[in-house]
Amino acid sequence: MLKQRVITAVVLLALLLPAVFVPMVWPLALLTLLMIAAAGWEWSRLNQLPGAAAVATGLLVAAACGGAWALGWTEQAPSAAWWVATAIWVIGGSLALRAGPSGWPSIPKALRWLIGCVALWAAWLALAHAKSVGVNFLLSVFCLPWMADIAAYFGGRTFGKRKLAPTISPGKSWEGVWSGMLGVLVLAEAWIALDARLGVDVPSLYTQLAGTWGHAVMVVSVLLLAAMSVVGDLFESLVKRSAGAKDSSQLLPGHGGVLDRVDALLPVFPMALALSLA
Repeated sequence: MLKQRVITAVVLLALLLPAVFVPMVWPLALLTLLMIAAAGWEWSRLNQLPGAAAVATGLLVAAACGGAWALGWTEQAPSAAWWVATAIWVIGGSLALRAGPSGWPSIPKALRWLIGCVALWAAWLALAHAKSVGVNFLLSVFCLPWMADIAAYFGGRTFGKRKLAPTISPGKSWEGVWSGMLGVLVLAEAWIALDARLGVDVPSLYTQLAGTWGHAVMVVSVLLLAAMSVVGDLFESLVKRSAGAKDSSQLLPGHGGVLDRVDALLPVFPMALALSLA
């Protein structure tokens, strides 16, 4: 299993890193479009729409992303798109987590399908748009949920006592959540300091938030984004538990599916753009 995980991670990095650092937007947009289409296929299967319906869902998500790309939204998307996606995640995510795995199937299948398609489309568009803003900005958004997850893991293992959501993800604790939030605050302050020292052409998410809204609002925004990364993770776990699945698929050997790897990013990217590009 470990060997599979390492090989898959190396292959993914070999594909993603060049696409991130080249000046053009299209290599990363195209690569992530393919991944989001695969995530659409996984989402359909997790919501009792397997087979041809799942393939059609993946193709539809890809077509929706391609349509936004053709309209030039990867360079200049309507700001309303980020706020709509943010509202869906804040309100819908909260309601879904409150209902739990047993409540998810009670939502009409068509609505569940639509929620996933919209969330995937908005996340892809936000990611492509972040790339058009600049590599420093893009990486700063990517690193936020990664830091939250890493800090939560070690904080939870060391201090974890109170379960966060035992019916959804028994391994997560409130102490892990607080550790993750502390980790992203350290990340934000360090990145702002590096931006100032290095004189970057494009500010990071954290520098942009501090410059636009002030330092205090930046801190609150970063904590909110860290919290929403947890919501994204828990939401996907809820859907998998409701479907009786351990992983969203086996497309990524040793890692599960695409949704398993991007769940925390789905709410963070559109929300980061809503807060920073307002």
